[in-house]
Formats: sequence, structure tokens, C-alpha cells
Amino acid sequence: MFAGTHTAIITPFRNGQIDEPALKKLIDFQFDNGVTGVVPCGTTGESPTLDYDEHERVIQLTVEYARGRGIVMAGTGSNSTREAVEMTQEAEAAGATAILQVAPYYNKPTPEGLFQHFKSVAESTRLPIMLYSIPGRCGIEIGLDVLVRLAEACPNIRSIKEAGGNPERVSQMKQILPPDFEILSGDDGLTLPFMAVGGVGVVSVASNLIPKQISDMVKLALGGDFTGAGKIHQQYYPLFAAFLKLSTNPIPIKAAMALAGHCANELRLPMTALEDAKMAELKATLEKLGIL
Repeated sequence: MFAGTHTAIITPFRNGQIDEPALKKLIDFQFDNGVTGVVPCGTTGESPTLDYDEHERVIQLTVEYARGRGIVMAGTGSNSTREAVEMTQEAEAAGATAILQVAPYYNKPTPEGLFQHFKSVAESTRLPIMLYSIPGRCGIEIGLDVLVRLAEACPNIRSIKEAGGNPERVSQMKQILPPDFEILSGDDGLTLPFMAVGGVGVVSVASNLIPKQISDMVKLALGGDFTGAGKIHQQYYPLFAAFLKLSTNPIPIKAAMALAGHCANELRLPMTALEDAKMAELKATLEKLGIL
């Protein structure tokens, strides 16, 4: 279902508003270059600073612009279960084909609270769901025991985006989850290590900028050609590392996309643009890789 490359699409802004023409071009760029799907309204899409109407609008536009060419996995997570359910139902009504559900952030629910939260969302929709564990941002990890319970109780919870930075967790999940439960990397630099032990793809930041290269890498790995995939990984690892080093996501990818002419380098507070010295470092990396 989810095996492949899913781009955590940026939300382009211009003069404080969603830049709808730029969003259309970005989505065309993704599907023209072989991605499996796009993920609107994730962390990379600056979902925390989209208001409720804008969140719904971005999902609607993404469905419209995708034109059935691949999966539209709408980010509808929240630390309020009621809000997550409402946004999920609206995304389904808008034509999204899957849902990404991040762990509730800030309020730190117990394992039972996590289970009940995701179960409530799953029961509210017919769409397949990918969970999203990113303890560095949420303050909690989706525990293995919770995953097992959810996989048993909720047939439409089919996958997890694992962004805890630990390939060993993939091996642990493969031991205890159903064979068809799909694990995807949430970090570009860990895609191949994850796939080597049972992962089936990535929800990628870098594929905003280099969709063909990331898609090709994942396809090679899925086909068992880790030598070929590794060559692509090594070539673009400096970019993956730069995105992590320079600033908080999505600041560096927004800057890179602006340098490449895809959108304005406009973010919403409290996110701020890269400092000049870091922008120069990013530009040098892109030039060295032949992206600019």
C-alpha cells in the first residue's frame, strides 16, 4: 500500500497567503518525477501555523492537483482527539486517499491514552492510516506495545512513519507486528538503513527538491539493489546532512526550494529564514551536487 517515496510537501506562501499556483507546480514536479505520493499538512508543510480553513484548503488543493496520479496522504493529526477526528473526516470528504496521524504532542498521553486516541481516529474513517512517531518533536514515542494493540484492533492502521532515529526499532517492530504492516523512514539519511532491515520506503523532505533521485533510490532498494541505491544515498548524503545541520525543518528545505526557483522563501512565525551565512553554505552544497 505505502511502499515507496512519499513527499512531505512544503506549503508555499506568498505575502502571507498560500501560493496556490506554486503548490500546483510543486505537486506536478513530484508526480512527474516518480513519487508514490504526497503528504500535505505535515511538519514540513508548516501545519502548526495553518489555520483550520487553510489546512482544509491545502488538502483539497492537493487532491485536485494530484489528479489521481498517486497517494494523497493528508496530515490530520492533533493533540486533541476530537480535532484529529474532525480533520480526518474532512480530508476523507475532500478525496484524500490516506491519512498520516502524528502522536499527540505537548500533553503527553499515557500508553492507554495513545491507544484510545488512534483507535478513535481509525474508527472515524475508512481510509488507511499511517501513524507517525517523532519523539523529538512530540515528547513521546508510540510504544511497541501500543503499536501491537492498534494493529490488532484497527484494520485500517496499516503503517508507521518512524522518525525516532533508531534503525533497531525497525527490527523490533518487524518481530512483533503483522508481516504486512509497513514501516517507512521519517529521515532521509536513514532510509537505506531502515530498508535494509525491513522498511519499505520514506516520507521524505529531500524529495521536495530531488524527487527523482529519492524515488529511484527507494525503487532500487525495494528491488534488492542496495548497491545501486547506496550510490544515490552517498551522492546526496551531504544534502541530507545539511538539512539536519543548518536549522529546524522546514527552514532549510524552504530555502533550498526558493534557491531552485520553486517558491518564495517565505515561512510563518515562529519559523524564520536561514541566516545569510547558512544560506551561503546551503547554496554551495546545492551547487556542488549540481542541483543549482
